[in-house]
Amino acid sequence: MTDLPVAEALPALLASLAEHPNAVLVAPPGAGKTTTVPLALLRDAAWATGRIIMLEPRRLAARAAATRMASLIGESAGQTVGFRTRIDSAVSVATRIEVVTTGLLVRRLLSDPGLDGISAVILDEIHERSLEADLALALCLDAQRILRPDLRLIAMSATLDGARLSALMGAPVIESAGRIFPVDIRYSARDVTEMRDLPEAMARSIRGALAEAPGDILAFLPGMGEIRRTETALQGLDALVLPLHGDLPPAAQDLALRQAAQRRVVLATSIAETSLTVPGVRIVIDGGFRRTPRMDSNSGLTRLMTERVSRAAADQRAGRAGREGPGIAIRLWTSAMQRGLRPYDRPEILEAELSGLLLDCAQWGTLPADLPFPDAPPEGALAAALALLVDLDAMTPEGAITPLGQRMSAVGAHPRLAAMMLTAETLGQKALAADLAALLEERDPLRAGPDGPADVTLRLDALAGHGSAQADRGAVQRIRQAAKSYRGRLGLRGDVTAVGDPAPLIAAAFPDRLAQRRGEPGSFRLSGGGGAKVPVSDPLARASLLAVAVLEMKTSARIRMAAPLDPAALPPSLARRLTETVETSLDPTTGSILARRRRRLGALILEDRSGPPDAAEAAAALLDAVRRDPSRLPWTEAARSVQARLMLMHGLEAELWPASDDVSLTASLEDWLAPHLHGLNRLGDLSRLDIGALLLDRLDWSRRSQLDRDLPTHLPLPGGRAAVDYSEPVPMAAARAQHFYGLAETPKLAGGRIPLRLALLSPAGRPIAITADIASFWRGAWADARRDMRGRYPRHNWPENPLVTETL
Repeated sequence: MTDLPVAEALPALLASLAEHPNAVLVAPPGAGKTTTVPLALLRDAAWATGRIIMLEPRRLAARAAATRMASLIGESAGQTVGFRTRIDSAVSVATRIEVVTTGLLVRRLLSDPGLDGISAVILDEIHERSLEADLALALCLDAQRILRPDLRLIAMSATLDGARLSALMGAPVIESAGRIFPVDIRYSARDVTEMRDLPEAMARSIRGALAEAPGDILAFLPGMGEIRRTETALQGLDALVLPLHGDLPPAAQDLALRQAAQRRVVLATSIAETSLTVPGVRIVIDGGFRRTPRMDSNSGLTRLMTERVSRAAADQRAGRAGREGPGIAIRLWTSAMQRGLRPYDRPEILEAELSGLLLDCAQWGTLPADLPFPDAPPEGALAAALALLVDLDAMTPEGAITPLGQRMSAVGAHPRLAAMMLTAETLGQKALAADLAALLEERDPLRAGPDGPADVTLRLDALAGHGSAQADRGAVQRIRQAAKSYRGRLGLRGDVTAVGDPAPLIAAAFPDRLAQRRGEPGSFRLSGGGGAKVPVSDPLARASLLAVAVLEMKTSARIRMAAPLDPAALPPSLARRLTETVETSLDPTTGSILARRRRRLGALILEDRSGPPDAAEAAAALLDAVRRDPSRLPWTEAARSVQARLMLMHGLEAELWPASDDVSLTASLEDWLAPHLHGLNRLGDLSRLDIGALLLDRLDWSRRSQLDRDLPTHLPLPGGRAAVDYSEPVPMAAARAQHFYGLAETPKLAGGRIPLRLALLSPAGRPIAITADIASFWRGAWADARRDMRGRYPRHNWPENPLVTETL
């Protein structure tokens, strides 16, 4: 190990860690930092009494690094040096250095924030800036600040803005110059613009390079599909062609990572950029593409997308040719394309869907804004993540994690997929959920074209081994491997058969993507708003309701993967969100009230039925009808008289009497009318109401007594009584003149606060005189009125002095 370039930087690194808790080590590829630094810390650091955790971003690199370190001290992996990945592990009670993948470190931090028994955490290849690596760094720094000030953190990178990370970690930067031989970089005459052309172009370049220069060849391709097609194109080659990617069995990985007697061509993904050393390589051929985690709007998940490499990544790849001597780097793109490449890879945290990160932060108990991320997560992406997590019942709108959210975080999958798996109840459903989760993380194994079938069960059949012969066998194998891992997390044995209906599971993961047919076949309305389509020829085109797993968002939304959903089989998380609305209406012909009941989920109406309303609904409908047209109330003269009397009293004592004008009564229908509508079912039933009595019901006993005393309906007179008409601006009491004989002064209303007029009527009921002062009338105008009345009605009593009553 002492002959590796990084050895010169080890004394400075150890001295720095003796004084500071953190350090940043910058060393170029091939310097030996991955295998040298952990062993040096274990051997020479006085503080390294516990385990040392080293973070590697990829499974293959974690296993290879642990295996190499173990061999350097004469052991096998699982003794002093071990590793742990999502798929396999080799650790024991004797393990002191444990190499783990990023996701596992995050899960360990969430379950054990104090990292009990851990002396140091080494974050290798930190420059790759994956979302989980950024989160792991932030959580480690937070744990160190609050719980473990003695914890050592070492960030290692090949290409890094050391000063920026140094400021974040409060750490000195130690640099290792490394040892890189000259590399001759060559460009192609034309660019490879279509991915389907890349394997053939790569094969041609490999054949030419083998004939031109010595040494093994390391060829960079974006994924397993391109590697397999390139292998096919290289059949008959006089060299050993070896694939190298994370899904290979360990034995096949080891074969690519050690030299052989025969000349080798290693076809690798970006995993070989920095994390691994492929010995014997003197020629690098770079296809210029890589698979990168990006938010996939079709599935709502983060998936691996194919995109151009950055200039920094291309330089990393080229440097692999100069580790053991002068080399050649052949780039399958033009120099003009090189100038157009972005300088660096954009951090995943600025591009990805952040619901998983937000849920993990909530489980940790700290807001993302309060954690030391190298780049702050975008606020818009965090807001969208919170909205999704609320929709999944994982968090409250205020940002608190729910008990379900805690369980989802422990699953270690995207929150949508975790919600799906936790919805399953039986063993068969859990197995089905694990298969679905793995399926949705991968590319469609049916490779369906624009008009391909959308039924998700066709994909599940392919996984079960009795589906379409057209399924991509490589994709199927990757999905099965991921499903096996998910089954393990759910505590399932490998032989559990997946059974059940996939639609409720999909609905639990994608509550915003329930699709209801609207009219013609193939056209659907989405629960989250908007619409989507499937080809009319698709068997799902006539389904009434779909649970949509993959929604292709282009010029218009296209349903790419879904299952028919029975509204009665909604998962509990969605069933709780169902709302029922009742819309009542009046039949304009019969006046009958009809109730229309609708059960809604988001923008969808899952049930729509009409029928007779219940009493409360009928009362509400009648009340609304009166509100829209107050003339529907059966007003009578007696009711209007009550209203007029109440309005007069309100004018005198507004604070003691309810407002009773038409506008106020309409505004307060709920108070005085609604309680009396119970049991009425038709518009015609309103005629049974006594509006005057309802208005009086608003008064207590003392107020009603005062009303009768101050504004009586009739006035007592010496010869009878007079009805009082309150509808006039000045109330008027009318009766035959004979009833007023003996009345010396005009009666008072409301203690004289309200004026009163008296109408003296002839025997035929016509007014003889109207006066507000009866005493003056008797003394003056009565004589003329008497003369006229005696001539017309000689048989009636018309005394000269009415104040002296006589018998009629």
